[in-house]
Amino acid sequence: MLVRVVEYDPHWPQMFEREAEKLAAVLGDNLVAIHHIGSTAVEGLAAKPIIDILPVVKNLAYVDAKNEQFAALGYECMGEFGIPGRRYMRKGGDLRTHQVHVFAQENEYAISRHLAVRDYLRAHPAEAAEYAALKRSLAARYPSDIEGYCDGKDAFVKQLEKRALLWKQKT
Repeated sequence: MLVRVVEYDPHWPQMFEREAEKLAAVLGDNLVAIHHIGSTAVEGLAAKPIIDILPVVKNLAYVDAKNEQFAALGYECMGEFGIPGRRYMRKGGDLRTHQVHVFAQENEYAISRHLAVRDYLRAHPAEAAEYAALKRSLAARYPSDIEGYCDGKDAFVKQLEKRALLWKQKT
């Protein structure tokens, strides 16, 4: 997979909204909330052009039962994919356009950490700019090595998440 970090695209929120409607139609009454997360959810932040979506549901088993319907929307359903309690789906193959991270509503920690990081970056533009610079640098260093790119961000993202969660507790 080619690692590509691009400047913020003002169409990303609309891309989220369109896809969220499709996912909501499949999830039906099981859906509690649906959030735009990740770098594309932070206005002005450079990002890989992949829309990250976090649906919160009542029951993960119901999500699993809808895999064929998600596949009909173009998603590859990958189960937990390394994170217990999550259902991960991706769309677009090597030219990925969307990633979906579904959590049950009782998994408050997983949900809150994603939302805290998003909200923290929205409220702290200097840190968002620092994160963007790191991502650009790593994409240039690892243009065809997504693992190298992710490994290079790991320490920064872990510290960012800690700051975001502390900030969220205070707000």
